[in-house]
Amino acid sequence: MSDDGTAQGSQWYDAEAGPLVRPYAVTGGRTDPGPSGVRFDLIALVAFDEAAPDGSDEGLLGPEHRALLTLCRSETQSVAELSADADLPVGVVRVLLGDLLEAGFVRVSRPVPPAQLPDERILREVIDGLRAL
Repeated sequence: MSDDGTAQGSQWYDAEAGPLVRPYAVTGGRTDPGPSGVRFDLIALVAFDEAAPDGSDEGLLGPEHRALLTLCRSETQSVAELSADADLPVGVVRVLLGDLLEAGFVRVSRPVPPAQLPDERILREVIDGLRAL
């Protein structure tokens, strides 16, 4: 042991951060979010599914899965927000969300594509009409 309490020569421990776990260890070496076919864009919205399996199934999940579920329970969040709040890389969060989606714990909704948003001209006409009232 060194003076700061860390094991000498240990590359898996950082005195300030604690033990280091590589991202591939968290996901079991997987990089694909799973067979669900859902793309987890950074702005995709993730919410806890109220019809999720009972809480006893959560005991089978890893700590990172449970952390994401806790964040999703409080409010619907984007993939980017979950990544920041859980302090995990986005790639890891995508894989973990794929697991949670497949198990039925979360729902994912995609934001409206820009091509389906109303035309700016129409919005300006609505604003002008409201001002005229």
